[in-house]
Amino acid sequence: MHYVKAKGIITINHGYHGMNIYRGCTHGCIYCDSRSKCYQMNHEFEDVEVKINAPELLREALRKKRKKCMIGTGAMSDPYMHIEKELRLTRKCLEIIYEYGFGVTVLTKSDMILDDIELLGKINERARCVVQMTLTTYDDNLCHIIEPNVADTKRRIEVLEKMHEYGIPTVVWLTPILPFINDSEDNIRNILNACVKAGVKGIVTFGMGLTLREGDREYYYAALDKHFKGLKERYIRRYGEVYLLPSPKEKELMRVLKDICEANHIMYKPDEIFAYLNEYPGKYEEISLF
Repeated sequence: MHYVKAKGIITINHGYHGMNIYRGCTHGCIYCDSRSKCYQMNHEFEDVEVKINAPELLREALRKKRKKCMIGTGAMSDPYMHIEKELRLTRKCLEIIYEYGFGVTVLTKSDMILDDIELLGKINERARCVVQMTLTTYDDNLCHIIEPNVADTKRRIEVLEKMHEYGIPTVVWLTPILPFINDSEDNIRNILNACVKAGVKGIVTFGMGLTLREGDREYYYAALDKHFKGLKERYIRRYGEVYLLPSPKEKELMRVLKDICEANHIMYKPDEIFAYLNEYPGKYEEISLF
């Protein structure tokens, strides 16, 4: 890892206030879009860039904001990758978010988030907190291949259950679904049924498939050569070099998603879920007026 003094910490895009404390990742997921060259990362992906002044920048940004909102983190780099155990920058930023009465959404694949469950609960009581967890592969043996350096799926499901017990709402990202690898109906049903049991509020997917761009594609294909012999050639024959690689089973799998979510009152339309994630409870600002 290496340290930088960043100039800013919050980016605003279509009303979403995003915060990335780290740049790069050590989870080793074979499909990670953040490796793509379009993001212009000028260092090795595993040589994580640490915005060492993130807490100070966040405090200054929130101090100046006139209106409370949700602060999101984890869209580009996991806020609970391995170095967080040592640096605790995510923890410090959560403390500042709580101090200033903002809400937070956290997207992660790590069970390290449980270290902060009490603080997340306090944020949820004062404003609002939503924990988001990525689940792609119910079979943990397969999970260890495609997401090798992170909590396995069963452990992530335990995290979702603990958040639910603590009263913290959760959303699952069911993406990506890799053609010919984890795009079986059994895999999707098992994950969805676990989400129902864990009391998940919403499940995000943009279709059952995978996206590949320059930089990401090369890393993914190298992983296929290592773990799934002959599969790269099958991908090239079927998809060429397109950006979007839908599963051949996409229609059937989306029907399974729709049926299970509707039967259990779980959100599954992306626009509805993103509106839910960005919704700050205005009643807290109204109370402050008195």
